[in-house]
Amino acid sequence: MSILNTAIGEKLIPLVKPPIMQEQLQRYAEASGDYNPIHLDEEAAHRVGLDGVIAQGMLSMAFLGQFIDLHISDTPEAFLTQLKVRFINMVRLGDTVTCHGVVKARTTPREGYESMEIECWAQNQRGEKVTAGEAMVSIPLRLGRAEEEVQA
Repeated sequence: MSILNTAIGEKLIPLVKPPIMQEQLQRYAEASGDYNPIHLDEEAAHRVGLDGVIAQGMLSMAFLGQFIDLHISDTPEAFLTQLKVRFINMVRLGDTVTCHGVVKARTTPREGYESMEIECWAQNQRGEKVTAGEAMVSIPLRLGRAEEEVQA
C-alpha cells in the first residue's frame, strides 16, 4: 500500500527487525565512531550504574528512520522533512523490535507539496514501547491528485 493513499488514523504496515546481536551493536559503534564500552556491553554499563545500554537505544531510534524510509520508498520524490525520536525503555540483546506507525495529520497542499505527520514507535517482543517518534514527510502533488481535490 502506498503512503499516498493512507488516510488519517490509518495504521502503517509494521516493520519487524530481527533480534539485536552483539555484532550488530559493534558495527553500529564503529560506524558512529562510538567506542565507549559502556555503550556496547551490558555488564560494563551496570558496573557504572547505568540501567541501559546507549548503543541499543540508538539502534532502536535508527529503526524508526528505516521504518519511515520504507513507507516512502515507493514514492521517490517524497522525503523525510523531520524526525523526532526519544528513547523510552531498555532494548536488550536478543530483543526483536517491531516498528509501528499511524498517520496523524495531512496538511493542505502548498508550493507543490503536502505534508504528512506520522506518529511512530518501536516496541519489543513483550509489547513494551522502547522508542517513540514523530515524522513529517513531504509528498509532491501529482497532477491527478490535484485534479481530484479540485473536483471534490
